[in-house]
This record gives sequence, C-alpha cells and structure tokens, in this order.
Amino acid sequence: MTMTPDHTPGHTPAGHAPARRTVVAGALAGAAALLLGTGTGTASATPACPLVLRLPAPTGPHAVGATVRYLVDRSRNDPWVPAVGVRELMVTVFRPAASGRGLPRLPQLTPDAAEAFTFLAPLVRPALPGAGVDWAATLTHARTGARPLPGRRPVLVYSPGGGDSRAMGCSLAIDLASHGWTVVTVDHPGDASEVEFPDERPGRDRVRTTVLRPDLDAGTFRTMIGTRVADLRFVLDALGLDRVGLYGHSAGGSAVAQALHEDPRVAAAVNLEGYLDQMDGALLPVAREGTDRPLLLAGTDGFRDARLDRSWSALLGHGGPVARRQLADSHHWVFTDYAALVPQLRAADLMTAAGRAAMVGGVDPRVSVPAVRTLVRSFFARHLPVPGSGAGSGAASGAVPRAGRGPGSAPAARLGRPPQ
Repeated sequence: MTMTPDHTPGHTPAGHAPARRTVVAGALAGAAALLLGTGTGTASATPACPLVLRLPAPTGPHAVGATVRYLVDRSRNDPWVPAVGVRELMVTVFRPAASGRGLPRLPQLTPDAAEAFTFLAPLVRPALPGAGVDWAATLTHARTGARPLPGRRPVLVYSPGGGDSRAMGCSLAIDLASHGWTVVTVDHPGDASEVEFPDERPGRDRVRTTVLRPDLDAGTFRTMIGTRVADLRFVLDALGLDRVGLYGHSAGGSAVAQALHEDPRVAAAVNLEGYLDQMDGALLPVAREGTDRPLLLAGTDGFRDARLDRSWSALLGHGGPVARRQLADSHHWVFTDYAALVPQLRAADLMTAAGRAAMVGGVDPRVSVPAVRTLVRSFFARHLPVPGSGAGSGAASGAVPRAGRGPGSAPAARLGRPPQ
C-alpha cells in the first residue's frame, strides 16, 4: 500500500511529462476506438465564446478546503489494464476550513482532464455537447491550501456513477463539508470517464480514460461493482478511517450498499439510484441478506424501472433500517453536478430539451439541488452527526422541506416514499 504526499492538480514532476497535447491525444485515441458510434442528441448551436458553467455555492457555515491524493494498492492488480501492475486511485479530500479568503478555488476539471472530457462528454453522456463549453473554466467552491478546522470530524466517502469521474460529484461533497463533515470523493480508474494522475507509469498515460463501451455486458458490470467495493475498502485502509458514511450514485450506489454489507467500518450509506443486482438478475448479497445498519435508497421517477424495483424491494423486504425516497419530475443524473450544469447547457442551446429531460428531468435546479443536498445531509446528520451540530432535531429527521410558492419562486419539490 502506498499513499503519496498531496498532489497539486495539473502538476507533473519535471522530466517526466510529455507535452499536454501528446498526453491527452494518446488517451483519447483509445477512448475513441471504444466509444465511437454513439449518437450525441445535442443541439446544433455553438456560441462564439465557449460557455463557462457555474456550480451552486455551498450552504453551510464553514469555508471548505480541498486536497488531492494519489493512493496505490500494491496488493491488487488493475482489473481493466493488467499491464499497470497495481491498483491506483485518485481521491479529493474536502474539509471544513477556517477560511479560504485569498486562496485559489479548486477547478472542477484540470486543463488536461477537461481536454479529455471535452472529447469524451458526448460519447459517455450522449446528450452532452461536443463543443461550445470551456470545461476547464468551471471552478468549485473549495479552496486549495485552506487550513482545516481543528478537531476530529465524521468522514463520508463518495463513489460516482459508472462512466463518471469524481469531479461530477463535487458540489454535493463541498456542501456536506461546509456543514462539518470531511468528505472523500473517489475516482475508479478504468470505468471513470477520465482520471488524471501525477505522472505516467508503464501501462497507462497520465490521463487515463474509460474502457467502458455503450453495450455494457454482464461480466463487465460484475467486474465494475466488485472493483469499486474493493476500492472503497482500500480507501478506508489507506486513510486509516473507521466508522464512516458512504454515498454513491448509480454504480457507485450499488457499490456503497454492498460495502456497507461487507465492511463493519461503514456505519451508514446512501444509494443514489444504484441497482442491487447483477445484470443477470442475481441479487447482490446486501439485497439477498439484508442489513442491520442504516441505508437510504434514493431514486427518481424518470429512471425507475422493473429491475430497480425488484432489487430494492428484495432488500426492503428484510426490514431493518432501510428507507426509500423518490424525487419527482427528475432523472438519473439529478444526483450529480449535472443537476446544475445541464439546465445551463440547455439555456445556451447547447443541448436539446429531450437531452435535458433524459439526464436530469424537468425539475428546476433551484428545487432539485437543495432537495438532494437536504436529503443526503439529513440522513447523515441523523446517523453520523457532526459534533455540536444539533443532530436529532427536525432538520435531521430525513424530511425534505418544500420550496415556497411565492411570486417568482421555483415549484415545490416532491420527494417522498413511493409505493412499494
């Protein structure tokens, strides 16, 4: 097991890195071979100046600092590219900070990662535009170099969806950190759209792109979930974590639910619309056997299908501290940064109305972003509270407040327990 010093995004030690364009071009050549042929479904207009997207600000009382870490598990080989020889992970640690004033804001994507994502976006997520966006210009609300607040704090670990990088979950992570948690977002190289490492190594470029194909098969899905569970457990080992909360989206949601089942260090978990079975119908052990620790199943009306209902109902049938919630007028990626970014792309005519609906549904981001934040934050405030935060009050009960209906207000959020 290796854990390197903190890594500054975009920095590579002198003498080791080829030119940026060469690095990214090599990575994209392999991705193109895997993914070409996917339709885009994007709008045709491209603005003269690339669009700069903005992420919603956090709502908590604390500033947030960010540190990027490179972790190496020498006990495992990489399942996607065996030539790598070890399993490598990149993580970002968000902590409540004393102050971030005057310090640089962490970019959502570094220049090299953004260059790769610009090419990959419409291949991985067909509704996204292939041009017209400056993906490197989006800044998060976390500050690099900010001094963490003193004291021990509960830790939450995030696993993104299949084909997504950890960058697309930074808004929720930063909001949670602003309320007092330490949050670790994890990339799963090989299935993530792109992952930037501090340096090259035999078997991979510095920017590593996804191996997933649009025609995902059952064997690949099984490998993806199993690898993610092992990745999450390794992160707990590498960072010396105990009694943590996990949350994840899609494949990440499947993985965190299963990690809860396997690892007693996981105190509670939130599955944001991840299946609890394999593609051949075999239930994951957590669904087959149940759990005695808190698990929240959160979904959308747009993505809900028979497979999700079957696997979630199997777990719910065991009883125990498991709850299910559903967000109305929404779709699968509403649990990610796309909830805020996709409406901006649609407003700029860079994606179609159908594309917007297919990714996040019709819900207004002024409703969906706070609804998702409140749902996840309330769950962890109840089961893994921040000291001195007043956990157990009405704010931590798991209820999601409705938006007001005053003049000019967004429509009310509709989030509740669906029929079983």
